[in-house]
Amino acid sequence: MRSSTHPARRALAVCMLASVASLAACSSGGTSSPTATVTVTRSGSGATAPASTPATTPASTTPAGPAECTTGGLHVAVGSSQGAAGTIYYNIDFTNASSSSCILQGFPGVSLVSAGSTAGSQIGADAKRNSTTTSNPISVAPGQTAHAVLAIAQAGAFPASKCHPVTAHWLKVFPPDQTVAAYVSFSTQTCASTSVPTMRIAAISTGA
Repeated sequence: MRSSTHPARRALAVCMLASVASLAACSSGGTSSPTATVTVTRSGSGATAPASTPATTPASTTPAGPAECTTGGLHVAVGSSQGAAGTIYYNIDFTNASSSSCILQGFPGVSLVSAGSTAGSQIGADAKRNSTTTSNPISVAPGQTAHAVLAIAQAGAFPASKCHPVTAHWLKVFPPDQTVAAYVSFSTQTCASTSVPTMRIAAISTGA
């Protein structure tokens, strides 16, 4: 005797087979499932707040110090002197004649000339720097004085045929870093020959 299948059971079997086939197709296929879209809701007005800007600190300014002394702001003169072993040492004084402090540093340029003006010609060699002295900045207040020591070897210490001794009556002095000279009345015997170094100049020092 053949048993008959109930119609409800047959329908259930068909549905189960369809579900199994559908699952198999999804697991074996190469296509990935679509990505879900996430919607973010922002509260507030929606305007972007500007980034805070750090406060700018003004650059500090260092007050400028005194400027260098100029020839026009100085009174140049020959001060005290003393002699030793055929050489006479003179103080070349630089007095601040301006209304503000200024700086002197280094070596002045010194030579003997035939006249106290730009028309005067140089006599002999100019003063060579005394490298044993230290060059420091010297602040000179109005009315104060700084000095440099000028050493002049006596012309008689050299052979006359090599020295060609003459008498000079003027000093031509360039303060440090200046291109304008000051002229000082000054008499001394010196060598006319530029090959004989008769003068040496030290760096500027404090005081007169």
